[in-house]
Amino acid sequence: MERAVVASGVAPVLAAAFLWGTVGPAQILAATSASPVAIGACRMLLGGLVLGLFTARRAGIRSLWQRGARPWMVVSIAVTAAFQACFLEAVARNGAALATAVTFGTVPVVSGVCGRVLGGERLGGRWVGGTAGAVAGIALLLAPTGDGPADGAGVLLGIVAGASFGVYISATKRLAEHGADTAAAAPASVFCAGLLVSPWVLAHPHGLAEPRTVVLIGWLALATTALGYLLFTRGVRHLSGATVGTLSLAEPLVAAVLGVALLGERLSPPALVGAVLLLGGLVVVSVPGRRRDRPGDDDRG
Repeated sequence: MERAVVASGVAPVLAAAFLWGTVGPAQILAATSASPVAIGACRMLLGGLVLGLFTARRAGIRSLWQRGARPWMVVSIAVTAAFQACFLEAVARNGAALATAVTFGTVPVVSGVCGRVLGGERLGGRWVGGTAGAVAGIALLLAPTGDGPADGAGVLLGIVAGASFGVYISATKRLAEHGADTAAAAPASVFCAGLLVSPWVLAHPHGLAEPRTVVLIGWLALATTALGYLLFTRGVRHLSGATVGTLSLAEPLVAAVLGVALLGERLSPPALVGAVLLLGGLVVVSVPGRRRDRPGDDDRG
């Protein structure tokens, strides 16, 4: 039964990761002149609103601000805003594959450490081995290809975005532990983060009315935000923060594949090996073990 519960969490989290993996390629494919941060604000406002219409209830919204949950809700909003702004800007600076690899190579380390420190989660051998393989794969995906060095600021923004998402995973788990309705937490976090970043839209409105920008925002808001966060919220309650962080490494794999298929990017031999390592690490972490001795064992890491 426990293995079935874990498996039921893996599928929606991986589905969400697949959708989120399209964000960078979609942004590059759209080739819009709009500010990435302004696009992110619009994505959060529209996506959070739509997600809230389907998942939020009045009692659930109230539960987010009860004692104990309130500080984690504030953290969730802040890191959601940081992730959206930093990630889209990193994509604009370094391209879809590189930005996604840097960002989501950071996530499992941060989420695992947060889960250990804040929730006492055990970082089991399967998590350590799977994450090590996946991060090694990310490193190979980042190997120089002769196209010149990566933009340093873009790499730093990707790291900040990844750390923000790692903290968001832990904040979601802490909200659930304090009795908050996580189905309401996701739209509230996304929409309030959009409000936090919305002044950027007023300061940099150029290009937002372009047809390709409107289509991009529609995809990012409805598919990758509303549907993505819905799937993520349903899956994360069944998994440890460490495992969720490692499963998020599916995103750079999706971004790399789409980069080759849609953007004409080419993977070098080291990058191909990295993709195999990355996929192998995901399999190690996502497939439940044969037995479960105690709560906190392998499928919690």
